[in-house]
Amino acid sequence: MRVGCPKEIKNHEYRVGLTPESVRELTHQNNEVWIESGAGMGIGATDLEYQAAGATIVEGPDPIFAECEMVVKVKEPQADERAKLRPDQILYTYLHLAPDPEQTADLVKSGVTAIAYETVTGPGGQLPLLKPMSQVAGRMSVQAGATALEKAHGGRGVLLGGVPGVMPGRVIVIGGGVVGFNAAQMAAGLGADVTILDRDPDVLEKVGTHFEARASTRFSNKANLEEAVCEADLIIGAVLIPGAAAPKLVSRDMLKCMKPGSVLVDVAIDQGGCFETSRATTHADPTYVIDDVVHYCVANMPGAVARTSTYALNNVTLPHALRIARMGWKEALRANPHLAEGLNVHAGKVTYRAVAEELGYDYLPVAEALG
Repeated sequence: MRVGCPKEIKNHEYRVGLTPESVRELTHQNNEVWIESGAGMGIGATDLEYQAAGATIVEGPDPIFAECEMVVKVKEPQADERAKLRPDQILYTYLHLAPDPEQTADLVKSGVTAIAYETVTGPGGQLPLLKPMSQVAGRMSVQAGATALEKAHGGRGVLLGGVPGVMPGRVIVIGGGVVGFNAAQMAAGLGADVTILDRDPDVLEKVGTHFEARASTRFSNKANLEEAVCEADLIIGAVLIPGAAAPKLVSRDMLKCMKPGSVLVDVAIDQGGCFETSRATTHADPTYVIDDVVHYCVANMPGAVARTSTYALNNVTLPHALRIARMGWKEALRANPHLAEGLNVHAGKVTYRAVAEELGYDYLPVAEALG
């Protein structure tokens, strides 16, 4: 198969869909790989390194979208890229369609076969292609929140770990999954006063056992959530409903009880955000203030640590890319029901139920798409 990897064009997105090492694996299995010139510069990978791994370097993205059978990316295709997609093409990347009707409409119109990293499953309902970026984003959320809390960045002027004789900052983590767990690890490691809220008793037991006295757990009902929000210096929104829009757990009214200069970090912003006042921001302009509360809602947080993120992502996305290239997308999905869960759009139809229900499309079951 001819596999193409264009340079990412989203604001301050430095990751790349394929590393030179991944290219070597693909070419070793007799695939042809085209890399857009400069695509790897954000992770320090030069065109010469890609060529040494067996890639063909092309100028600009047009040859890749015009001639490659599978396009491998990191972030959702931007409008200019979506206009280049074809009905006989496979798109393999993060999509996050539920909160993005414009992208969904364009993908449906293009006829492309779109496989989303974030809905590919693993044993026990895990999301293995989302997990490494969730780990990165969870850890980064505390770094970002700690910076936003600094007075020069609009925050309260609170040091999360405090100092002897001065209380540490209060960090509330909403959601005890992969993002929340990693955020709590970082916050606890800094010496903050950490509380994790979740509705799943098994999750609360797991994180409670892990953190012991280093973090508290609370069941996430409306009363507990409102109380925690009012006490917080930093709130990390870490909730996820696979493939669907995130629930709005913190309302605009709740902001009124928060301390001036406190910070919200919405890691769920890719799925529409879990705070009512959230709107996507970029690394170029990451924060805004509503009711004296600083909001950090960058939609591609891991892009700031592009090298770590790219290699972590390739570790989990490459095996499926190799399978698709070797078997073709239909046979690969028939042989692996976990990969089949990643099919979101095919031939003008939405094939992921949560997206179809959220955006009002007729749902085409994957089994029917596979014939």
